[in-house]
Amino acid sequence: MRENGEESLYDLVGGMSWFHDLCTRFYRRVADDEVLRPLYPDDLEPSRYWLALFLAQYWGGPVQYSSDRGHPRLRMRHAHFQVGLVERDRWYEHMAAALDEIEIDAALHGQMLEYFSMAATHLVNTTD
Repeated sequence: MRENGEESLYDLVGGMSWFHDLCTRFYRRVADDEVLRPLYPDDLEPSRYWLALFLAQYWGGPVQYSSDRGHPRLRMRHAHFQVGLVERDRWYEHMAAALDEIEIDAALHGQMLEYFSMAATHLVNTTD
């Protein structure tokens, strides 16, 4: 619940377990993706865990991500990966598909897709 008494998206979707479920669905796709898989470590679990914490925090949940890792600094954290339009599109495609598998209010679904598109584009750092 936000300070102004309104429920956050985090609250509306059901809390931390919902974000862990979303990220589990996303990383199942990444595991088999020939474009994205090489960008990740052998063990996808830490990446899944941190993404769930980051998204939960972003959408109004606990600030555990920042408490454990510091400021998100997404662009800096991903700068050592070559992220072009193909990687951006593939990441968004898998995240959208994972979101589509989970029942969620249409307005919240749209809000999340808009954020995922913006975030994916923000990480592009190469023109190839």
